Amino acid sequence: MRQEELRAGALDAARTLLPGRATIGVLGGGQLGRMMALAGSAMGYRFVALDPAPDAPCGQVTPQITAAYNDRNAARELAQRADVITYEFENVDAGVAALLTEESYVPQGSELLYTTQHRLREKAAIEAAGVPVAPYRKVGSLAELTAAAAELGLPCVLKTATGGYDGKGQAVIRQPSALEAAFRQVAPGAAESQRAEAEAPELVLEKFVKFKCEISVIAARSASGEVKSFPPAENIHVNNILHLSIVPARISEEIRQRACELAERLVSGLNAVGLLAVEMFVTEDGELFVNELAPRPHNSGHYTMDACVTSQFEQHIRAICNLPLGETSLLTPVVMVNVLGEHLDGVIQRTGHPDETASHLGIAPKLHIYGKTESKNGRKMGHINLLCKDTGDGLSWVEQTNLWRN
Repeated sequence: MRQEELRAGALDAARTLLPGRATIGVLGGGQLGRMMALAGSAMGYRFVALDPAPDAPCGQVTPQITAAYNDRNAARELAQRADVITYEFENVDAGVAALLTEESYVPQGSELLYTTQHRLREKAAIEAAGVPVAPYRKVGSLAELTAAAAELGLPCVLKTATGGYDGKGQAVIRQPSALEAAFRQVAPGAAESQRAEAEAPELVLEKFVKFKCEISVIAARSASGEVKSFPPAENIHVNNILHLSIVPARISEEIRQRACELAERLVSGLNAVGLLAVEMFVTEDGELFVNELAPRPHNSGHYTMDACVTSQFEQHIRAICNLPLGETSLLTPVVMVNVLGEHLDGVIQRTGHPDETASHLGIAPKLHIYGKTESKNGRKMGHINLLCKDTGDGLSWVEQTNLWRN
């Protein structure tokens, strides 16, 4: 199936793109695109990526168009070279996304991208699907922040409506005296007494949910509407960066089922195609509140690469190409631990020696390195899936190796 045929058909019709006969274009050349391409290449698909960084992780394993994300000529080249286009991160230029949906086949569309790029739109969409979120208020000034904090009560979390990840663009407010500092931190340079209303920052204030644990569910929906979800992962963050994902999550079966039902309700209600990562808080009394969505493969789903019948990356390819979705059952308990820049050298050095700790605990570490050219503290450079009989053994390996204390 070639590009001319694709453009001739109606874009709202589900199209089945078979392995060995189609090229998948990836907007973004990071590690998610890399792992997507590796999974899809094994199935027989060809890939081409668009990324501004020379020798991007995805570009190391597939052809790459090196250009800015807002370069419309480059986007058109991607459309010409691919039979279907997907994206590996949310912060895609809206104009390029719209152009691609007009000139190519983008089963994910641009509407969900538009929704999830903005926290207020995202929360409204989650509520419209009948799924609970933590109480929140829109904030555009220090006066509005003060009033919203009085309504919601402290502690609260102030976030930018757009951008921000791994704890960036947000501040926890525990005392009224911290309101102004938080506003200045999240909206730097906002001298509101001098700002026009149209220039006011778009912020969201969320009531701090006292949670027992945080979980995430990766749900998939194919172009023809088939839906499946992966087992929930229990996530532990350090310095606002995902440190561990534990599967099975240490939650009751009732909560597990309800979490999967909520994720599947969202992926269907939002008419998503591909993956939707749904992050949730679990309270002490068993309530679930959705925190954030990501319409793509997600860090907390990396455990599926070695521990599930189908990986999240293969599932995403199946969904956008309208193949039957793969089985999502867990083959083995697993602990996924992220490898940040400060851990990378130590992790690599360990691979050259027998892992006596793993042997003693009876676990199998599976290393995945992303191929990023620059290693920085706090930057995700890879991950390890620790396959084990019990997740406690995987957690013991993390504790005993001492790599994550620097």
